[in-house]
Amino acid sequence: MTAIDQPLWQPSPERITATRLTAFMASAERRWNRRLASADFLTLHRWSLEHPEEFWVSVWEFGEIRGTPGGRILVDGDRMPGAQWFPEASLNFAENLLRRRDDTDALVFWGEDKVRTRLSHAELYRQVAHLAAALRELGVGRGDRVAAWMPNCPETVIAMLAAASLGAVFTSASPDFGVQGVVDRFGQTEPKVLIACDGYYYNRKTIDVLGKLAEVAACLPSLKKVLVVRYVHEAHDLSAIPKAVMLADFVAPHHYVDDIDFVRLPFAQPLYIMYSSGTTGVPKCIVHGAGGTLLQHVKEHQLHGDVRPGDRLFYFTTCGWMMWNWLVSGLASGATLLLYDGSPMLEQGALLFDYAETEGMTHLGTSAKFIEGLSKAGLAPRQSHRLDTLRAIFSTGSPLVAEGFDYVHAQVKPDVQLASIAGGTDILSCFVLGNPNGPVYRGEIQCAGLGMAVEVFDDAGQPLRGDKGELVCTRPFPSMPLGFWNDADGSKYHAAYFERFANVWCHGDFAEVTARGGFIIHGRSDATLNPGGVRIGTAEIYRQVEKLPEVLESLVIGQSWPPGSGDVRVVLFVRLREGAPLDAALEARIRQSIRDNTTPRHVPAKILQVADIPRTKSGKLVELAVRNVVHGEPVKNLEALANPEALELFRDRAELQG
Repeated sequence: MTAIDQPLWQPSPERITATRLTAFMASAERRWNRRLASADFLTLHRWSLEHPEEFWVSVWEFGEIRGTPGGRILVDGDRMPGAQWFPEASLNFAENLLRRRDDTDALVFWGEDKVRTRLSHAELYRQVAHLAAALRELGVGRGDRVAAWMPNCPETVIAMLAAASLGAVFTSASPDFGVQGVVDRFGQTEPKVLIACDGYYYNRKTIDVLGKLAEVAACLPSLKKVLVVRYVHEAHDLSAIPKAVMLADFVAPHHYVDDIDFVRLPFAQPLYIMYSSGTTGVPKCIVHGAGGTLLQHVKEHQLHGDVRPGDRLFYFTTCGWMMWNWLVSGLASGATLLLYDGSPMLEQGALLFDYAETEGMTHLGTSAKFIEGLSKAGLAPRQSHRLDTLRAIFSTGSPLVAEGFDYVHAQVKPDVQLASIAGGTDILSCFVLGNPNGPVYRGEIQCAGLGMAVEVFDDAGQPLRGDKGELVCTRPFPSMPLGFWNDADGSKYHAAYFERFANVWCHGDFAEVTARGGFIIHGRSDATLNPGGVRIGTAEIYRQVEKLPEVLESLVIGQSWPPGSGDVRVVLFVRLREGAPLDAALEARIRQSIRDNTTPRHVPAKILQVADIPRTKSGKLVELAVRNVVHGEPVKNLEALANPEALELFRDRAELQG
């Protein structure tokens, strides 16, 4: 067996015996009289696709979903879009997340090094009851929108649960969005209530947002009330903010309320409105249903993430990224949520490991960028922190390169399941993710999600294995969007995912299925390079370039060249460690690393140094925006970027004119 065939991590027999996945397999075998308890994962996955009604009912029952599933499970299961899941069911999303009312931790919050609070399950329930009663008195009910422009703090979770308990639709953005970015989102969905903080902390700086809040509120005529959360200031003047009141004052008259009257609604009741990144225009408003979101997240947390009652679940995320919605669903599996607001790189990332050690974190969720940043900084958390409780590390946001896997097991914790996961806002969940009962191989995502018919297609719509193509899903699944907001005939929704291959979800990732049934994501399809007609995933180049110690991060595009020819040349931009020049020797090493480990087609025609590289607010590279700037084309929505000023570093570069 070669080194590449050796697993980087393998769960022990004792660990496999204790997982929620093992318990589920035994439960499903008893329920359906099928041989599943001792089956391998591929057999279990095949059953989940061939018998979707059995599988998803099993998830409902195993996850102890509160509600009634009804008699029919799947109607029009051959239609995508158009399939209906649990059409006779009734449930309430918030009721399933608030099932506990004891004094154990429900939420723990660290706001950098400024604020630390915790709420028990009993106190969380009480605070949701108070806000739900106040919202009901205001007239908020089924289908109304409640928007949050908030950090990842307890009040945001409370607001979502209060809205969901009433059957209202929750939508959110993080406070680092500018005024136009917020209005581009909430202006489309017309919320009745806006909940916003007075400011936030980032990198030990206090950022006030009350001035921006006044502008946002003035641009949203649908608002009946603006609720301001005290976070960074002691005193507040709200006179400039239309219809504003402090959240504490708004709920104070309802402190006598002890119980929540959960409104049970259909499985497909709208729960969330999510937003696409919006880097190519006004963001799409993606509507997700309560039942599909709950069922999918319970499946992913318990069966793929091995989240158990009493576990302590963390994901570094803002409220503008779908991982926040994924994180908060952990309450339905009995986990304590560890919330964090601020820079993940305080003390070179050590603060998050302080959090992990202090709070007994069992699951640490982060991004490939964070892991690569730790590696470049030379941190060794296994030497500086006690991480005995940590069982799993999740990574998403961009492909995690093989060297990232090596670093985690060498310098963070050797005996940890490293689950690279991939999906997106579009499905509010994952297509491919971890398997706590199976081995981890460096550079590979472990498996397709149970109940998810994930394949890789060539341009003719034929399945591929061991070669690169389009990541697709060939059968319906419960967390498919209900549709897009303000898309009455569904034409925009259909065009976004189903135009490329009939009756098949085309996700827009350039991917590969390995011989073991694992997955490798090579980048976004729309950012794929095509020099000389050969498709190249951008992640293939990033992996080789960022091995070099001088390179902190990189971005690659295809520049049309010669102009009008229809061909492209590969252009690589690098951000280097301070003091490292992009001289001929480093350029040669970059090209050699790419050539030795990929193909000559991958080698860039041009390599240019930049001081910064633009990313979205959730940390994703924006190759398309850079490509537009290089070609002199407009970037339609700068508000989606965390650092839009960085785009100017790519404009009118003389090196790209010849």
